[in-house]
Amino acid sequence: MRHLAYADPGARRRLEAIIHPLVNQEIWCQAHAAEAAGKCCLVFDVPLLVESTHWRQQLDKVLVVDCSPETQIARVMARSALDRSAVEAIMAAQASRAQRLAVADLVILNEDISLTELAQQVQKLAPGFGLSSTHIKTLAD
Repeated sequence: MRHLAYADPGARRRLEAIIHPLVNQEIWCQAHAAEAAGKCCLVFDVPLLVESTHWRQQLDKVLVVDCSPETQIARVMARSALDRSAVEAIMAAQASRAQRLAVADLVILNEDISLTELAQQVQKLAPGFGLSSTHIKTLAD
């Protein structure tokens, strides 16, 4: 399925037309439940934020967790057991790093740092989202 979706843009659009409405329905169901429960900050992980025509205007702030393309390729190869050319083809079909960074209000560079250092970056950015350190469960825990 992955190979077809990235090899044929028409197939990818058809797949997205089936999946995205279902995912959006569930996202907003969970978001409304969180708001009703009094949650102070909702986090949406939106892989196609840049490509989307509607997501950006629905968000107060965008945080991009960034790394170099080489690090991204290595991480995807390790996680998904794909070869380099497959990962590069997937990346070529997605928004570029520059496009993702252009929509960011805040950026965390997740490159050659420990989980403790990453947690410290999150702690520093938390007030920008209206959160205090007590709202954040540290990554190192």
